[in-house]
Formats: sequence, C-alpha cells, structure tokens
Amino acid sequence: MALLTFEDVHLSFAGVKAVDGVSFEVRQAELLAVIGPNGAGKTSIFNVLSGVYRPQRGRVTFLGEDLLARRPYEIAAMGLARTFQNVELFHNLTVLDNLMLGRHHHFRYGALSALVWYGRARRAELAARAKVEEIIDFLELEAWRRHPVRLLPYGIQKRVELGRALAMEPRLLLLDEPVAGMNLEETEDTARFVLDIRDELGIPVVLVDHDMGLVMDLADRVLVLDFGRPVALGSPAEVQRDPAVIEAYLGGTA
Repeated sequence: MALLTFEDVHLSFAGVKAVDGVSFEVRQAELLAVIGPNGAGKTSIFNVLSGVYRPQRGRVTFLGEDLLARRPYEIAAMGLARTFQNVELFHNLTVLDNLMLGRHHHFRYGALSALVWYGRARRAELAARAKVEEIIDFLELEAWRRHPVRLLPYGIQKRVELGRALAMEPRLLLLDEPVAGMNLEETEDTARFVLDIRDELGIPVVLVDHDMGLVMDLADRVLVLDFGRPVALGSPAEVQRDPAVIEAYLGGTA
C-alpha cells in the first residue's frame, strides 16, 4: 500500500514548467531515488511535498490525506521530514541543541510551564532528550554532541542535519543531495546510515542525488526526470538499460 502518492503534478513559474505531469508513489520501507540533470525538477518535487510550492494541477496524498491543502508546519507534524541541498543548521548551537529543535513540534506545553521547567514541560523535554541521545548514538555523533556546529567538518554537519530530521520521528524522509560535496569516506558513511534508516528504523526514504554509484547501489526504484518530465521509473537495472534514460541523462544513444 502506498504511503505517498504524487499524481499528474504540474508546476510552472512564469510559463517555465518545473514539474510536467510527474506521477509516482512511495511504498512502505522503500528507498525511491529521483535523478536527472540540473533543472530537471527534483528539488521542485521536494518543495511540493513539503508545502513550499503549490502546483497548478495534480494530486498529492500522504497517509491518505491531501498534502496540497496543508501548510508546511502541518505537513511536518504529519511525519514528513526533509534535509536540504545546502546545510541549514543553527551554527552557533551545539549538535545536541540542533537535534532538540527537531523535537519542537512534539511539545505540547505553554510558555509558563517552559519558563519554570516544571510539570509537562520538564517531562516532555526529558523525553525529547532521551530520543535525541538515541539518534546521536545511531548516527555516531557522540564525539561532537557538545560542539558548536560551526566548528565541525562539513560531512559531520550534513550528518547532524540528517539527525535533526530523524528527531522529528518521520513517517517519510526526504533527502536532498545528502552526499553533495563529501569525500569518499563521508559518502560511504552516509550511504550506510541511509540504509540503516530504511532497514533498521523502517522509515521510507525519497533520495535526490547526482552520485549515480550511490543511487544505483541504494535505491529500490529510480525515477528519472528530464526538464520536469518523467522519463523512466523502475528498478536500477531497468533504468540503466532504458534507451530514453541513456539519451536524456547520460547524453548518449542506446
């Protein structure tokens, strides 16, 4: 049964079609990769899913609910979390504090309770801290937990951003270029964590990346886009053999 459906979506900006009739679904415990050249519409799809863009046509549902009628904070509260192509952390805060921010939408207490740190506020924050410590252990961030993010290597900063998304306890995780700018060792570490998220935590993942080796090794299915249009959707082996993909993405002929 599909967790998310993206059905015949059209999104244009000043006549330029960013997403042109794209359809796909995300299944439980699946890793779906979305690939294509620069400008193919990959991040635009993420922005539609997270409520940043509102398409002119199409239907998008998550957990059976219409996403297009929801605001971004409502979509996040439903359990859809994302990372960003560029690191979007609070650089003066520690790793621990950045991850605690991912728990914010779970808090259900007022300002007075928060100020005195008593009752519901205290119980909620202690529970959130316990959850965050699990994520720190899962992503092997113990050595940096008290360090300000600005002092950390780029690859660790990207891992912290992944941890903040996990702190939301997502039902679906969107990863936008998770290994962009990383060296080989950092890329291999991230690939391992992404697989663990799918296999151990049971969280479905939609992955956008330009690293074809990573995509073909990790993905259960691959969606290929070109100028906002869907070119192919299938297993990595099927996509790599598809003549339309070879022509549109690899720039060659079958």
